Amino acid sequence: MAELFDTSWFLWALGVSIGLPITLVLLTELRNALARRGSALTRAVGLIRNYVVPLGALLLLLTQANQVSPDATPVRLIATVFGFVVLILLLSGFNATLFQGAPEGSWRKRIPSIFLDVARFVVIAIGLAMIMSFIWGADVGGLFTALGVTSIVLGLALQNAVGQIVSGLLLLFEQPFQLGDWLDTPSARGRVVEVNWRATHVDTGGGGLQIMPNSVLAAASFTNLSRPPGDHSISLTSVFGATDPPDQVCALLTRIAGTLPQVRPGAIPKAVYIGGAEYRTTIPLRSPADDGAAKSTFLRWIWYASRRAALHLDEADDDFGTPERIAHYLHVVGSTLRLHEDDLAEIAPHFRLARYGSDETIQFAGQVPSRMSFIVGGHVRLTSTRDDGAIVTVATLESGDFLGQTALTREPVLAAGHAVDEVTMLQIDRTHLDDLVMREPLLLQEIGRAIEDRRASMRRAMAVTE
Repeated sequence: MAELFDTSWFLWALGVSIGLPITLVLLTELRNALARRGSALTRAVGLIRNYVVPLGALLLLLTQANQVSPDATPVRLIATVFGFVVLILLLSGFNATLFQGAPEGSWRKRIPSIFLDVARFVVIAIGLAMIMSFIWGADVGGLFTALGVTSIVLGLALQNAVGQIVSGLLLLFEQPFQLGDWLDTPSARGRVVEVNWRATHVDTGGGGLQIMPNSVLAAASFTNLSRPPGDHSISLTSVFGATDPPDQVCALLTRIAGTLPQVRPGAIPKAVYIGGAEYRTTIPLRSPADDGAAKSTFLRWIWYASRRAALHLDEADDDFGTPERIAHYLHVVGSTLRLHEDDLAEIAPHFRLARYGSDETIQFAGQVPSRMSFIVGGHVRLTSTRDDGAIVTVATLESGDFLGQTALTREPVLAAGHAVDEVTMLQIDRTHLDDLVMREPLLLQEIGRAIEDRRASMRRAMAVTE
């Protein structure tokens, strides 16, 4: 027995038979612990447990315990597989420890993928060279020399193309933009949808992509509209009549801009007078993607709002609300409020026609209306907000319906009103309504009944959606 312990092959066999199970158990526990934590090293430890340790134990048994020559073909084949597995382990561990889970904005996160691909290629080339040299005895020195000479020749022949690629790679490493950012370049304006080692793809929003070489971007000046984040805005210039009060115009532009759905939450638009009957409105937006929609909606809404406020956008006059047109629509008011012709004729001079653009807000929830508005054209959607923030459609009003029924009672309205399409309304101020109610007491009862009906319909709509 003492002679058996003195033999090297027995000690190797005993060490492998004892050490292999213990090592596998420890690696299994380590892998399970890393998997529970979601660590990026889980895959690397799994490679060690499943392949590296068993193959290493097999090599030790063949070369040390069984005294098989390292030059034997079976040993070389197993050693080659072992070398490949170690090479894969190095690549996996390199990626897991340095780049997976790298903090945003760190140099590890900014490294372009092409650099990682080149580094992987170098590691693979060195690993294969070592496998061929140490296991199979191949002469790789001459191969590397030939590759070096060839690289110099190719570099001289393709120095312009290589220079463009290098400048592009340096641009990627600096990362002045990321996927999803909006760029304004001399040749295109749009959102970055793809970045590779050669070119940047920009979606211009016109149904196509603008392909810009990275070397061109590296040599040009461009604007990243998405940085700093949450700081994007557009500026629009409007022209009003020379006699329009500047403060009144600025208040209208600011109010309309503030109701745009594209406005960044918490931000406040601002309008200023810049002289020469021109006004500049700065509108903070959530994203450059909203530029087109915000500009179109703003220009459309101020067309309607300026005419309602008797202001002269683009120095134009508005002759829509003529007495003849108002008289044409008065029958809607008469049938709604059940007024006699004499009463209608008396209050007719106090009515005015107002138009709203589609999706424009006509009344806000919680607002105390100062006038009563009768719909004579178009549709209005009444909405309310539930406690959980969901917006519920209460009703859709059409010609013959009215808004602002709480103007007489000085109560805030419970529902917001939005124009579904272009809406035309006859409006009368509260003071003239007061005079009419004093002469027609039954009219106040009719309005009170309308208020209760509107509240009941709102409660039913809210109950259905809950």
